Amino acid sequence: MDILGALQVSLAQLVGPSAIFYALLAIGLNLHFGYAGLLNFGQIGFALLGGYGVGIMTITYEQPLWLGILVGLGAAGLLALVLGIPTLRLRADYLAIVTIAASEILRLVFRSTASDSVTASTNGLFGFADPFTSLSPFDSGKQYDFVGVKFYGDDLWAMVVGWSLVLILCGVVYLLTHSPWGRVLKAVREDEDAARSLGKNVFVYKMQALVLGGVIGGMGGVFNALQTKSINPDFYSTAQTFFAFGALILGGAATVFGPVVGAMLFWFLLSIPDAILRQAISGPDPLLDLTEQQVGATRFVLLGILIALLMVFRPQGILGNKREVQLNA
Repeated sequence: MDILGALQVSLAQLVGPSAIFYALLAIGLNLHFGYAGLLNFGQIGFALLGGYGVGIMTITYEQPLWLGILVGLGAAGLLALVLGIPTLRLRADYLAIVTIAASEILRLVFRSTASDSVTASTNGLFGFADPFTSLSPFDSGKQYDFVGVKFYGDDLWAMVVGWSLVLILCGVVYLLTHSPWGRVLKAVREDEDAARSLGKNVFVYKMQALVLGGVIGGMGGVFNALQTKSINPDFYSTAQTFFAFGALILGGAATVFGPVVGAMLFWFLLSIPDAILRQAISGPDPLLDLTEQQVGATRFVLLGILIALLMVFRPQGILGNKREVQLNA
């Protein structure tokens, strides 16, 4: 059993592009759920619009990459407005139902053959990331070794840009949540009626949080599109939102770095059992009688058990404060 090899693979996931993508999704969800108490089960829908904004504008309409990024982020913000206007005045579960439905509707529309001329349906879009890759100071085909952890040049460039974006957003979230706006948002989360009695427009604050978190989710979609250099509608499934929620819960809601730490640990803890189990089933005399599909499912079962135990013994997450998660739902 090559434990060192499994650890090296897992360390690559700890800081790799997947961790960045889910950290961006979780930062947006943290503004929604952690600070505003909004249940958004469709964060992947905002990422879909961010990614497809880039792909459609650059491939279908042959526009510059920077314009595609702006269109993707704008579309994510517009979706938040469209979903928030009819639901934010109602109970929290209405927003959850509407967001999960909207994300699935968007996925089905973008993969439909009727939209093939714009989205390329199930074939997806590709070939739009060249302007981003051309800025890289690293050799695309070269593999860079960091204490046994290896990354190709393109992935390393995406990581530099991605982690820089994550740190900037963490700084923005810190400034916002420690400002009067952030304190009002927490008051809205704790008791809407008390906030209204003090003259605060609860609907406006919730809408602002929903739009801002949705745009951050759109940034995650833009990053994923540029890093993978392709967009396929089937990737943007509801499960991705729940992975981001798992990362948020693991790291701790209503904390600045909780979503980031949670996303890193989420992929690290998924990768460790996956690497070890795949070694255990390989070779002429395998230690375990499991198929590849069973290994893939087992790692999620193990992580699910870990998160369930975390909810029992430390419901606030690794970095969280227990008082922050005692929401008045």
